[in-house]
Amino acid sequence: MHPLFYFCIVMKIKSLLLLLLVANYSIAQQQIKKVLFIGNSYTYVNDLPALLSNVAQSAGDSVIYDSNCIGGSTLQLHSTNSTTLQKIAQGNFDFVVLQEQSQLPSFPLSQVQTSVYPYAITLDSLINVANSCTETVFYMTWGRKNGDASNCPNWPPVCTYSGMDSLLRLRYMQMANNNNAIISPVGAVWRHIRNNYPNIELYNADESHPSLEGSYAAACTFYSILFRKNPSQISFISTLDSTDASNIRNAAKLVAYDSLNFWNVGNYDMNVNFTYTYGSSTGIILMNQSTNYDSVLWDFGDGNQSTAGSPIHVYQQGGTYTITLVGYRCNETDTFSLQVSTIQSGLSENQKNEIRISNISKSGLVTLEGDLHDVQKIDIINPEGKIIFSTCNSSNTIPLISTNSGIYLMNIHCENFIRPIKFVFSK
Repeated sequence: MHPLFYFCIVMKIKSLLLLLLVANYSIAQQQIKKVLFIGNSYTYVNDLPALLSNVAQSAGDSVIYDSNCIGGSTLQLHSTNSTTLQKIAQGNFDFVVLQEQSQLPSFPLSQVQTSVYPYAITLDSLINVANSCTETVFYMTWGRKNGDASNCPNWPPVCTYSGMDSLLRLRYMQMANNNNAIISPVGAVWRHIRNNYPNIELYNADESHPSLEGSYAAACTFYSILFRKNPSQISFISTLDSTDASNIRNAAKLVAYDSLNFWNVGNYDMNVNFTYTYGSSTGIILMNQSTNYDSVLWDFGDGNQSTAGSPIHVYQQGGTYTITLVGYRCNETDTFSLQVSTIQSGLSENQKNEIRISNISKSGLVTLEGDLHDVQKIDIINPEGKIIFSTCNSSNTIPLISTNSGIYLMNIHCENFIRPIKFVFSK
């Protein structure tokens, strides 16, 4: 057959393979989130959960949602509402969204401390009991268009939009921080839109509830926070003007997506890390510095493993090994690896003990005695496992560079071995 025929066949196969790769990549990138909304009319007006589902679907993701939203309801009322409690107890959600009554968080601090914060803690605790892997999300709402006229005479800070909105932001931030929770900063996105796109009407006629534009801003914000994705990829705009929808998505990107850590997104994720010191020429003292994990597995690189928190491992022979720590939490894993080098020392104990500490001054100056001519490097490691001083000079006086009392480790690196010396420093 003509060579061109084979060329065309090959190109078609390559194109098909490329399409399959793209399809598989898209499937891999798709996320499905289960979300429970607990709130009031600010959530059910314009059906925010359905809007979120639509914007997520247009960006290639999915939201499975449930809700219990009662007009005017507070977190206090939800904390004893049988439907709310039953839905939370199901424990099958990735996120539970908590939205307080629209005015209450902006009231005087003493009132917020008794009427808001305790019930935020109660609901967050119930969420964690039902499923420790579920994240609580506080839905930061917005100041009324021209302030809270009904409460203005008795509480002047809420007389303006800016004053009320600033208090709402402050209190929602506090609620989230009190409960190690994340924030959906809808109110902050609204403020950006008000300042930069004043022609977009976010409010309903009552100057309190959201217009469709306002709810769309909330949906784009929630998408950014829950999926940790850029809302610019959202194509769903409902019945909005395309330019307004684009500007709203841009606001959600700038305020929410571009500052995820500021809103606590990712701050409570599992983070696996460790440091190590030498316990002997072939012994390694491992210090687990991971956070937010349920369990760990150590692989020492020599065929041995451990599930201990911070184990000590002795290698049978010198060499270079890769130590890998794997953390597990909520069907997720995180991995961190370091290479270590050990030396099989043939020196006698007398030779190893030639170098020793003779004095530690109150100012933290450590004096060594012994034969230092073979010393290549000296490290000082603090009680937290961090190297606080390192020198390549063979000096017999080493500054501790610390004012904290505790047990320290000095690793003396020589040509044929590493000499660890533990010592206590007290001021």
